[in-house]
Amino acid sequence: MMIKETSLRRDPDLRGELAFLARGCDFVLPSRFKKRLKSFQQTQIQNKPEKRPGTPLPPPATFASSPQPLSPVPHVNNVVNATLSINIPRFYFPEGLPDACSNYEQTLSRIETAFMDIEDQKADIYEMGKIAKVCGCPLYWKTPMFRAAGGERTGFVSAQSFIAMWRKLLSNHHDDASKFICLLAKPSCSYLEQDDFVPLLQDVVDTHPGLTFLKDAPEFHSRYITTVIQRIFYTVNRSWSGKITATEIRKSNFLQTLALLEEEEDINQITDYFSYEHFYVIYCKFWELDSDHDLYVSQADLSRYNDQASSNRIIERIFSGAVTRGKTVQKEGRMSYADFVWFLISEEDKRNPTSIEYWFRCMDVDGDGVLSMYELEYFYEEQCERMEAMGIEPLPFHDLLCQMLDLVKPANDGKITLRDLKRCRMAHIFYDTFFNLEKYLDHEQRDPFAVQKDVENDSPEPSDWDRFAAEEYETLVAEESAQAQFQEGFEDYETEEPASPSEIGNKGNKIVTSSLSEKCGKLQSVDEE
Repeated sequence: MMIKETSLRRDPDLRGELAFLARGCDFVLPSRFKKRLKSFQQTQIQNKPEKRPGTPLPPPATFASSPQPLSPVPHVNNVVNATLSINIPRFYFPEGLPDACSNYEQTLSRIETAFMDIEDQKADIYEMGKIAKVCGCPLYWKTPMFRAAGGERTGFVSAQSFIAMWRKLLSNHHDDASKFICLLAKPSCSYLEQDDFVPLLQDVVDTHPGLTFLKDAPEFHSRYITTVIQRIFYTVNRSWSGKITATEIRKSNFLQTLALLEEEEDINQITDYFSYEHFYVIYCKFWELDSDHDLYVSQADLSRYNDQASSNRIIERIFSGAVTRGKTVQKEGRMSYADFVWFLISEEDKRNPTSIEYWFRCMDVDGDGVLSMYELEYFYEEQCERMEAMGIEPLPFHDLLCQMLDLVKPANDGKITLRDLKRCRMAHIFYDTFFNLEKYLDHEQRDPFAVQKDVENDSPEPSDWDRFAAEEYETLVAEESAQAQFQEGFEDYETEEPASPSEIGNKGNKIVTSSLSEKCGKLQSVDEE
């Protein structure tokens, strides 16, 4: 708390308040505040006139009623509090900063006019898209708006019910994040849970032009929706609470990305959250590991990922419940598809802030918030054993530890914290060294100057996850195309005219859809059994 000397001179009430606070309260005041108060007290003592001998004492105060101790301090407190309440404007707006210039009645009038153009002034889910645009909201807000106005119960929304709902929302919520939470969340909830996103994403699947081919394969709509929800929580829910708040929405790009769906017909161009290609890569990777196709992978299944590149000890830590939700992983030793989405993104993009937190939780065996030398040695032991089995001489732990400390440069010697790893920008190399042998050997063979150049490069480039997903998608589509050519023969490829790019794209989508349909068909048969 900083107080200028000029304010002390100008405000006698503030001087009295500071003097009162200083009496016997030195042990709770901040050091700078104490020094300022002590200097003020010394000034008071120096300026106080000395009492001459023989000066008569002032007469005692007389009261009509029973005598009470004189306490002018409450009066001073009231004056100071009144002054502060006037001078300090409100600065915290959890529901957004109110806009004094906005005319809510004009907006409601436009909404009423829009309903007049609808038959019987009752809008269904499709007509709600026009109402959303009149309200100044993105197109894909229509499902949350429809449900918030009671359309889920009746199948339509009347003008009166929608205007009443929207009037209440405008009076209490003043920015997009707060409005979105209010529309989508359960009653009396100020946060979003995973199941709250299902109606919105089902509408995206049903109506987005880039996902029209999914209409012929409704059996895995839920797989796509689950993938998008997990990617949303992976990126937006920075608190790991499983509940997305308005503050987290404001700090993310989710609402901006949701608005882009209206403008971009090719959903694969929106790599954040909604990309179908990314979903295809994640689901195919999960399918390869799920040997019995029950939508769960065991510890042995997960260890086979990427030719057993990850160590057994880090896999054990994942299945210990350090980074998974629910108790299924710990009790039954099985990982769901939703948890696998988090694992795959974290494994392939260790520069991501959530990924850094993910692997830090896994390596922090004792849960004290610090990676000790014991924990680092525990994970490096298995790396050494695997390198010796491959005929590679491992680096002694002491020498490796010196390299890692130079790499991370922790604030406290001998202790590596999450803050240290986020600050050093080399967390991906640090993590791969201790539990991913394949990537560790790749880092060792790279030019160190190239590694440093990558770290210092601040230009916007695709993330490690985007690059991985693009490469894997091309590989998977090529494999599916080759398999389709082998099955169908080469009759379609002997024509004189080459296929147009749109035809090639449609054929690729059909191949991908048919491949996923086969997989989902097998899953349905397993569920029926």
